[in-house]
Formats: sequence, structure tokens, C-alpha cells
Amino acid sequence: MAYDATTLPDVSGLTVGIIGGTGDQGRGLAYRFARAGNKVLIGSRSAERAAQSAAEIAGLPGMPAGVDVTGADNDEVARRSDVVVIAVPWDGHAATVAALAEPLAGKIVVDCVNPLGFDKQGPYALTVAEGSAVQQAAGLLPDSRVCAAFNHVSAPLLADPEVDRIELDVLICTEDRELVDVVAALAARIPGMRGIYAGRLRNAHQIEAFTANLIAINKRYKAHAGIRVTDL
Repeated sequence: MAYDATTLPDVSGLTVGIIGGTGDQGRGLAYRFARAGNKVLIGSRSAERAAQSAAEIAGLPGMPAGVDVTGADNDEVARRSDVVVIAVPWDGHAATVAALAEPLAGKIVVDCVNPLGFDKQGPYALTVAEGSAVQQAAGLLPDSRVCAAFNHVSAPLLADPEVDRIELDVLICTEDRELVDVVAALAARIPGMRGIYAGRLRNAHQIEAFTANLIAINKRYKAHAGIRVTDL
């Protein structure tokens, strides 16, 4: 059937935790979810740094009255959140995720990490033994509900208070079909976004790798390109 946003569940009451919430992508997603009215927890290895980042995000323009953004260490954020977004650098991905296996048990985990390398020719996709970052996460989190999403969202657009709408589709890969609607509903909290099911976890590697192409597009055209799926 064609995409129908009216069928999506109400996720306004979910607490969203961002592991890696002090980085560009994590901060941007935290800002957008908080701006939409969700309670947001910023996670970092340093609780002090997380609290500082949370205070900065809460003070940005466009925030609703009573905005609820707080910071804590990664373990506490994992325990207190309903949905946890993994937005850490690839180099620290496995260690960070593995350390949170117990507090993330039973939780929805959204991995938006892209394994990329950079050399004088620009960005390129790295080979991941498990197939993709999200497959690595799923293997380390056997008791969590895992998906890949938000891989292609521009951090500068997310963080810009003057940008009201971000017109793109969020591609969602997961083994858990019920999870698709929840994550799509979270994407729809950001005006202009749609969440689109894009296959099982084994299909995530090309989505993660395609970020290298988007970086090349952005460099060539001085843009913040995203993905839009037609005929939906």
C-alpha cells in the first residue's frame, strides 16, 4: 500500500536517548526530537559533558515551553530511555554497544552509524565483518529490538534552528516489522521526514555505504542532500 502517515502510532510520550549525543549527528537528532516535544536524554561517556550538551540544546531557538532535555552517562541513558539512538563514531561503535547490552535489553535501538574511511580521494565505505554497523549492533544486543535508520540525515540541517522542514525519507532496515511503524512515527516527528521500510538488516550495508556518495554530492553541489523515494 502507499505510504499513509495516519496509520502510524503515537510516539509523543516516548523518551528518546541519544548515545553519542555530544557529536554532530547526535546533537542534531536530539534537538529535533526535543523540538517536537519528546523527552530527550543525552548520553556520553562523561556525564558532565552530556549535561553541558543537554543544556546547550535546551537553550536553542524553537524549543517548546517545558522542554525536557537532560544529560547523563551512557549506561543511565540506556536504562531510562524507551528508544535509544546509537550515534557514536564508527571506531568506538562495537565497544560502546557491547558495554550497554544489559541496560539495552528489551529496548528499541536505532543505529545510524556509517562505517566510512577517508583518504585523499575522499570518503569510502569500510568492510564490516558482520556486514554492516547495524548487524554488528544486533549481534551485540541479542535481547534488544534493533534497526538501522537516520543514516542519511544531514547533521547541519538537523542543528539549524532556522530550518523548519527537512524534506527526505529515512530508510529503515530491521528484522522486526512492528518496529518499522514506531521508528517511522519518530521520523515523522520531524516535519518533512518519512520513515520507509527498506528491507532486512542484511540490506543495511548499502544504505550505510551510500553516505559516501551523499558526501560527494554535497561537496560537488554545495548542498545537504538526502534521499526521497518516489511513487509512495
